[in-house]
Amino acid sequence: VKRGDIGSTARAYAAAFLEPRDGSAPLADAMTASPYLGQDSVEPFLAACRRDGAGMFLLVRTSNAGAADIQDAALSDGRPVWQHVADLVREWGEPLVGEQGMSSVGAVVGATHPRAVSEARKLLPRSPLLLPGVGAQGATPADVARAFTAGAASALVTASRSVIYAYRESELDWREAAAQEAQ
Repeated sequence: VKRGDIGSTARAYAAAFLEPRDGSAPLADAMTASPYLGQDSVEPFLAACRRDGAGMFLLVRTSNAGAADIQDAALSDGRPVWQHVADLVREWGEPLVGEQGMSSVGAVVGATHPRAVSEARKLLPRSPLLLPGVGAQGATPADVARAFTAGAASALVTASRSVIYAYRESELDWREAAAQEAQ
C-alpha cells in the first residue's frame, strides 16, 4: 500500500492497513507513505509501528525522473531536499530501533540513482532501504550494491514490472518467463 495525506486521513489509512482488528492480523506488515506533508502526516503510521509492531517505508529519493523537480532541489545549506527528508526519517525511526539494531522505519531510495543509494545508506545506517527501479526502470544489481552493509542495516530490492511482464519478451509460459527474469 502507498499512502500520503494529512494527519486525519493518514490516521484512517494506518488503522485500515496496520492495526489488527477483531483478533485478526493487520492487512499489511508494512506500508509506504510520503513524508512530504510533514510529521503530522507520518505520525499515525509511526504510532502503528510503536503500538502494533508494524513497519513503514517513507519516500526519500524516488526512482522516477520527475522526482528531481522537488527531491533534488537545493536547500539553503546546499543539500538536496531528499537528504533533509532522510535526516527526518532517521530521527523518526530512532525510537523504533529493535533488538537486532534495525528500525521499523525504512526509506524508499530509487536504485536508478546509485549515488543517492550510497549516500542514503550513510545517512540511514539503521533503516532498511527499499530500492525500486531495478529492471524496467533501468537500474541493475550493481547499482544497489552499496545499500548492503556488514552491519544490521539491509535493503530490499524490488523488480516488479520486469518480472511480472517478462512473458511479453519471451516465448515462455508467464510463470517460466517470470522465474527466469527473477533469476
